[in-house]
Amino acid sequence: MNYIGGKFELLTQLKPLFPETSCFLDLFSGGGNVGINSEATKIIFNDKNKNVIDLLEFFKNTETKSLLKKIDEIIKEYGLSNTSLFGYEYYGCNSSKGLSDYNKDKFLKLRNDFNNTEKNGSKDLALLYVLIVFSFNNQIRFNRKGEFNLPVGKRDFNSKMRSKLILFSEALKRNDISFLNKDFREIDLKLLPSDTFIYCDPPYLITTATYNENGSWTNKDEIDLLNFLNKVNKLDFKFALSNVLSAKNKINVLLKEWIEINGYNCHSLLKSYSNSNYQRKNKNTISEEVLITNY
Repeated sequence: MNYIGGKFELLTQLKPLFPETSCFLDLFSGGGNVGINSEATKIIFNDKNKNVIDLLEFFKNTETKSLLKKIDEIIKEYGLSNTSLFGYEYYGCNSSKGLSDYNKDKFLKLRNDFNNTEKNGSKDLALLYVLIVFSFNNQIRFNRKGEFNLPVGKRDFNSKMRSKLILFSEALKRNDISFLNKDFREIDLKLLPSDTFIYCDPPYLITTATYNENGSWTNKDEIDLLNFLNKVNKLDFKFALSNVLSAKNKINVLLKEWIEINGYNCHSLLKSYSNSNYQRKNKNTISEEVLITNY
């Protein structure tokens, strides 16, 4: 599933660094791209964002053909673009400029209708998925009132995205998967199988993205997570932490000192965000992305 901050592009580097295990806990699952590609026989997706977990459960519990039918019906009902059938020219658009001009008014009506279902306590998860597909960079963001508030994006439910959803939906159904909606501090490690591998991809303290705007991931959160992982280590669980040591001329001093004090291993990953679509003052800045492990 397309999801801001997802690690799909890094999987070929991450997977060889993961240990063999029967249980994989994706502690900050987001779109679930890492967990769903693990070789474990049991996968646990956890995320503090209830909308994300609800959506993953919806994909797992809804027959794939029925899921696609619901999505297609919503796109047709709201008159949104469908370039997989008609192409860009049909809508007076092109691939480089995108579809935002055509979809904007239709998207805003969809967004308003979804937010009204939220207020009425009858969340429509198919509507939420279509909102994500047509929103800016396929992101998820809710304001303090609980309203989805992202603007329209440039793309639609094209053939590539449809194919990825089919694969993702079928993988969720095929595997032994369970879901948790907890803050990481609420996870009871004693309830996990002894050979559980814990993978963490938290918001990055020194970078800004939709999930970490307005200081939603603080120094305290960072310290609490690092202490939590020390506890994980003492209980003999293996863990891996995705993060960045430096970005945009900032250094994560807390993280760097924690690695050195505890003697954890730090693996450098080849990743540049210079081509990323989300706004940055210096798009040529390269983030020093790493995977930190206790094994």
